[in-house]
Amino acid sequence: MPAIARRERQTRTARPTHRKGCVIAEECVALLYIIMKTDSSDTRVTQHLKRLAASEAPGARLPSVRTLMRELSVSPVTVQHALDRLTREGVIEARPGLGTFVAKRPEESTPARADYAWQSAALGPARFSLRGLAGMMSTPPAGALQLNKGYLPNALQAGSLLTAAAGRALRRPGIWDPQPVDGLPALRDWFAAETSGAFQPRDVIICPGTQAAIAAAFRALAAPGDPILFESPSYTGAMACAEAAGLLIVPVPADEHGVRPDMLEDAFRRTGSKLFYGQPNHANPTGATLPEDRRTAVLAILAQAGALMIEDDWAHDFHLDTAAPLPPLAAQDPNGHIIYVRSLTKCAAPSLRVGAICARGPAFERLHNARLADDFFVPGPLQETAIQLVTSPSWPRHLKILRGALRERRDALAAAITKHFGAESLPDTLPGGLHLWVRLPNGVSDEILTQKAAARGILISAGTHWFPAEPPAPYVRLGFANIDAEQAEYAISTLAGLVQRNNVQSRSNTL
Repeated sequence: MPAIARRERQTRTARPTHRKGCVIAEECVALLYIIMKTDSSDTRVTQHLKRLAASEAPGARLPSVRTLMRELSVSPVTVQHALDRLTREGVIEARPGLGTFVAKRPEESTPARADYAWQSAALGPARFSLRGLAGMMSTPPAGALQLNKGYLPNALQAGSLLTAAAGRALRRPGIWDPQPVDGLPALRDWFAAETSGAFQPRDVIICPGTQAAIAAAFRALAAPGDPILFESPSYTGAMACAEAAGLLIVPVPADEHGVRPDMLEDAFRRTGSKLFYGQPNHANPTGATLPEDRRTAVLAILAQAGALMIEDDWAHDFHLDTAAPLPPLAAQDPNGHIIYVRSLTKCAAPSLRVGAICARGPAFERLHNARLADDFFVPGPLQETAIQLVTSPSWPRHLKILRGALRERRDALAAAITKHFGAESLPDTLPGGLHLWVRLPNGVSDEILTQKAAARGILISAGTHWFPAEPPAPYVRLGFANIDAEQAEYAISTLAGLVQRNNVQSRSNTL
């Protein structure tokens, strides 16, 4: 076949395909035009009805569908869409068989003022205080520097890993079925393996976060009115749980090395308490880690007093130094004195509410029953997502990157504090965890400083809330996870300026 004829044949063969493509394109353009025209018509009818409703009194009758179609040149479907939308928004109300009317405006509806005073008499005095928790958990103003938070910022969370883990989890058969009360076996296995041999999987109970675990432990292991020992200062959320359970908090002084064994022994002897709450590794808020000699002493004191200790290992994954972290105190306890609590929430993301509480003997049975009474079991999708996350090959890499980023932020904040407040404001050894515990100059009110700083868009946590009793000196807890070096310098220089201007003095200092 000659070349010219062959090209003509190819051209004739290609023409139908080209024409088909043109037809499809024309149809897409037409469809797009219809959609855009419909959206425009919906908006035009909606705005017209809104103007009519605003100009009429509540209860006034609006034009009929037929009238709107004629006046606005639209279809009945378009009019109905607009009516449905404005009905949902509460702008108009439809009365079947009668028509459409302007709805009563909310500000014109004035319900009778209710009298709730009787509730105060019925409930009696409040049993516990939130101790600053409401402020720490509230949504911050836009642009505020969050030095008061105990959670990772979005940039440091395991967000992409969690998304992938949740996708795998939701494909597991039976994910929405009732789950074992004590948790998925695979997740209990993982938590047990993380305790340096202290517990077996049968000793583990999965909880919806460690706040729930601590609350259950206080209710299960003590009775209302019982004394409970707390290292001082200590985690404010745990103190709120203890007070909610009706327990009497007894402070035991702690220093830069953790709880003081001599004071702990004396407190057990004076109170007869059988329960102690402590954080041997990177205590919140001080960051202190209990050294070996004190660990040995604390275990001996527990044995002598026949008491239990709730070991809150909240910062297990936030060891930021090069030396190997100390294992949980529970790993040195063969006789069941330690109740161990561990969280996944802190190192992953705030909404991964998964943690574990570990115990042996009768204490385990009581904790099991308390958790059953609370909420039966932790939801399957949450547990399965957690195990998919921590068994992912990318999980160790996430933790390594996270520790490096936190170390940089900690050092930047510490440098700014030392520069503006002096080296004496921080302990000699920088802790792990997520916070720095800063000693303020004498006479400064930590609470007034917190209020003044908030007015400047800097959110900090007053040290007063972290003491079970009166604080011996003014402190603030400053978190470093949510700020970079430049923000740290700005925040600390601003705080120092407030202190230097003498407008944050304590009330007793101004009398």
